[in-house]
Amino acid sequence: MSAPTDLAARWPLAGDEVVRDELLAAYADPGRGYHDTRHLAEVLDRLDELTGAGASFDRVAVVLAAWFHDGVYDGRPGAEERSAAWAETALAGHEPELVAEVARLVRLTESHRPAADDANGCALSDADLAILAATPTRYAEYLVDVRREYAHVPDEDFRAGRAAVLSDLLAKPELFHTAHAREHWEPTARANVEAELSRLA
Repeated sequence: MSAPTDLAARWPLAGDEVVRDELLAAYADPGRGYHDTRHLAEVLDRLDELTGAGASFDRVAVVLAAWFHDGVYDGRPGAEERSAAWAETALAGHEPELVAEVARLVRLTESHRPAADDANGCALSDADLAILAATPTRYAEYLVDVRREYAHVPDEDFRAGRAAVLSDLLAKPELFHTAHAREHWEPTARANVEAELSRLA
């Protein structure tokens, strides 16, 4: 797990440290479960892995979107939209094209269904969902952390909602969209999700 101090060095915009620190504080909120600084670090790690494997995407836009994609996360509807709005406000002094792309990518993480030719969207979606391909130990930790994040939801409702989310993901022809992720993450991710669905049932 990367500490917030390690994460600070991975912020892609010089001169915007105030925004960076506000985001780090949001991810470090003790009320969070899974969507914390560890998740942010893992998403950035997976983006590095995709780059190393030859995936081509706009790194500044995608890394910024990774920082903002769970900037708001309170277990309630509309978090992606609120995170995108935060990005639009916080980055308002930058090139409009960059700001618009970051906000678009953040909104895309609500569905994780980028178009096949959307290189930026494919990279971010895959990095965000890479937890599904985690080792058994890490996947078990992930499940505990997600449940803690939705502690306000009764067990029966949580199981139904979680099963719906997982079933929707499995309905995709492929969970992942980049060649590297399809080859290296897809089989484990599908096995993990199918096993979790069986337990929920």
